[in-house]
Amino acid sequence: MTANLKPYPHRKDSGVQWLGEVPAHWTVARLRDVAAMRVSNVDKHTRQNEAPVRLCNYVDVYHNERITPAMPFMHSTASAGQIERYRLRPGDVLITKDSEIWNDIGVPALVESADSTMVCGYHLALLRPRLDRVQPGYLFRALQSTAVARQFHVRANGVTRFGLTQSAIKAVRLPVPPLTEQAAIARFLDHVVHRIQRYVSVKQKLITLLDGQRKGLILRAVTGRIDVKTGSPYPRYKPSGTAWLGDVPAQWDVVQLRRVAVARCDGPFGSGLKSSHYTKDGIRVVRLQNIGHGDFRDADTAFVSPDHYASLGEHSVIADDVLIAGLGDGRHPPGRACVAPESPGPAMVKADCFRFRLNRTRAQPRFVADQLTATALASSAFLSAGATRQRTNLERTSSRKIAVPTLDEQGVIVDHILRTTGGIRIVRKAARREIDLLIEYRDRLIADVVTGKLNVRW
Repeated sequence: MTANLKPYPHRKDSGVQWLGEVPAHWTVARLRDVAAMRVSNVDKHTRQNEAPVRLCNYVDVYHNERITPAMPFMHSTASAGQIERYRLRPGDVLITKDSEIWNDIGVPALVESADSTMVCGYHLALLRPRLDRVQPGYLFRALQSTAVARQFHVRANGVTRFGLTQSAIKAVRLPVPPLTEQAAIARFLDHVVHRIQRYVSVKQKLITLLDGQRKGLILRAVTGRIDVKTGSPYPRYKPSGTAWLGDVPAQWDVVQLRRVAVARCDGPFGSGLKSSHYTKDGIRVVRLQNIGHGDFRDADTAFVSPDHYASLGEHSVIADDVLIAGLGDGRHPPGRACVAPESPGPAMVKADCFRFRLNRTRAQPRFVADQLTATALASSAFLSAGATRQRTNLERTSSRKIAVPTLDEQGVIVDHILRTTGGIRIVRKAARREIDLLIEYRDRLIADVVTGKLNVRW
């Protein structure tokens, strides 16, 4: 797709670290000079004497590159002034302004089409391109490039939630080619990214099927739907008293999670742990993105110094602790869990992450983590609160009921899960690796084209 693309012959220093050199005939401009910006204050509410609107919010932008009227927006109301100021128009570009994760900030989406009911919602900034300076499709791709996105990331501030100020957004700088070249860049990237996304979608569908198969196997095993020794249901069942567990084998105990733990904690809130405290090495910080669906995700690392860790109190993590996410959404629900591996070494949990150290004479960490994850989506409806992001706390998590067979039977169930899902894991890992490579290629290509390292003019 890019074999015949060559760099521009004449280049100059952009004066911006993340952009590097750009073609000599391009300019570099601040975002405020090429687009008008508005930060929405329209929240989810229903008030008398206001008009009904459909609210485009953080989740809509984060999960969709293109915004259209066909999307299932949240319903709200807004004043006439708000509607006039924040109504979406074709060609607008929206970016995420606030998030719990610093590098989820600055994610763009292009308003491809709109109707009169669509309004920009909270946690978003609305950018309206000045058409004599920048073409909407190019602005969207420029903001999507790592060369520009990193400027948002370094400007993000916050502790447990990160955000961008209006001045920080307006100060971001981007390359500005002539309008005809902008149109060519947008056409090229739309074509190539669409092809890449088709490949990614095929792999994602495969992973979805594999995940469904694996989750079904785990759910049936850890909640006693089947006896893994026979492959058939248990002879007798009893009500668990909880909607997410349903009936459980008659001989299993149903207890609160705290009853099988010897210690528990959450991460430090407030100013105790900020992104400015992170160091290159030291004590590992376990964050939400490290807590997968039954697996510990080790790719995204953060550390604090031993001295700062010592000032925070008891938030330690050791191997075989059960780690539980306190924040999530429909795709990654709060209550999902994993077991801490030995590899991170000395570690601690961050805010919205809970650590449970189990009584090993009562419960096996792997079994508990698998059951918590298998029932996380169902239990989150009862244990969490929030509109676009669901949140639970340490106390509610401690009170969450789990079904516990004998320790020997837990071991048999864990071995069964490992044995029956091993092949699924291998195929899923290969598909995930292919997706990662495709996304890495896409991101690099967008950055190279937007900064003029590749000339796409035909």
